[in-house]
Amino acid sequence: MLTELTLTQAQDKLRAGEITAVALTQAHLDRIKALNPSLHAFLVVTEARALAQAEAADRRRANGEDTPLLGIPLAIKDVLMTQDVPTTCGSRILEGFIPPYTATAVQGLFDQGAIMLGKTNTDEFAMGSSTENSGYVTTRNPWDLERVPGGSSGGSAAAIAADLALGALGTDTGGSVRQPAAFCGVTALKPSYGRVSRYGLIAFASSLDQIGVFGRTVEDIAVLLGAIAGHDERDSTSMPVPVPDYRAGLSGDIHGLRVGVPKEYFIEGMQPEVEASVRAAIDQLAALGAEIREISLPHTDYGLPVYYLIAPAEASANLARFDGVRYGPRDSQGAMWPTYTATRGHGFGPEVKRRIMLGTYALSAGYYDAYYLKAQKVRTLLKQDFDEAFRDVDVIAAPTAPTTAFRIGEKTDDPLQMYLSDVFTLPASLAGIAGAVVPCGFDGAGMPVGLQIMGAAFDEPTVLRAAHAYQQSTDWHTRRPAL
Repeated sequence: MLTELTLTQAQDKLRAGEITAVALTQAHLDRIKALNPSLHAFLVVTEARALAQAEAADRRRANGEDTPLLGIPLAIKDVLMTQDVPTTCGSRILEGFIPPYTATAVQGLFDQGAIMLGKTNTDEFAMGSSTENSGYVTTRNPWDLERVPGGSSGGSAAAIAADLALGALGTDTGGSVRQPAAFCGVTALKPSYGRVSRYGLIAFASSLDQIGVFGRTVEDIAVLLGAIAGHDERDSTSMPVPVPDYRAGLSGDIHGLRVGVPKEYFIEGMQPEVEASVRAAIDQLAALGAEIREISLPHTDYGLPVYYLIAPAEASANLARFDGVRYGPRDSQGAMWPTYTATRGHGFGPEVKRRIMLGTYALSAGYYDAYYLKAQKVRTLLKQDFDEAFRDVDVIAAPTAPTTAFRIGEKTDDPLQMYLSDVFTLPASLAGIAGAVVPCGFDGAGMPVGLQIMGAAFDEPTVLRAAHAYQQSTDWHTRRPAL
């Protein structure tokens, strides 16, 4: 089946003339029609646009053009602006919003000839760990429809796991690419902060948000990263760092690579099958020639409280613009303040309200120094932990989440338990470093486990090389849910 190809396999077949972009795109659209009603991975399917892009890709190839993503059908998380296509951030407060321009990262895909199949579901404004906080529908995990796909990029992860797209974009603020990749058994990467332009990404927490990529293999995400990485003058946080050929660096050789294993990431209460799978993956890295070293990241325990002070504080400022005056629907009450409060009260869901209130409190007079400023100081300590570790090791290997995917509704009444599902991904986000996830096993219920490999800022090539070497020596990534 065409939908079972990896991105790079599809590239090869398109270049050889064995398939067309139209046929490849239609196969994915047909599968979306069949499965999306039960999975709810997509909020919007852009069928006519996708087929038009596919026809254009076939014409370009017939004229001798060849770019890495020419004719490749992809999915885009619904927090990234797409001109003339609805972008709602999974929120009722942006229902019907049509952006006037396209995000730089998405445009980078289009410039290489990629095809957009549609926009994927997300926790509202990317605030969540399960995609249950969408204002529209709950996405379901393709491995078990009664379980969550992770969040907030659960729609993108589910789309890859269910063979609805060859690749996808997501965003990662505290783990929102890596955790759903682990829960859905797919491959993904959160690049270093500043590696990819955030222009056109609707902000949640501006010092943390980063656009990431999903695929079936490390080769797939290396190709996608190459298309979206690079400096952008429209984003002042985008760094002018050269973009290497990420795929060319996948040598498969990790002899002598120093792999750090942080003792703080193997905690009490962790699901035993997750720990066993991750430790077996680390043993496999050793068998491939890597040197395994136990390390300490002593401030890891502070990652959760630091994140849930800084991220909500930034969210409270960023989401102030959504007031019924400038964007989206308006709940008119005849006067300004009643209209403003009614619009925000009805437009935002409970999780977004919770974080806005928490962030506003942390920034308020008398509490700024006690909470927000102190959190920023501890964030520096977390970053220093990683800086110190990377003087002795090349990458860090750890679990992605303490458990496999939990059941829908299991944690919705306990926000703290929900937040704890990101406990292993938050520190890397706070430090601004790169992190990849590859499948490394399954639990007794048949749910995937993900190995997280972290590297120093802008050292995505080493992270990808380690992840690729492991993936080439195992077959976890080749397994598919029985849909």
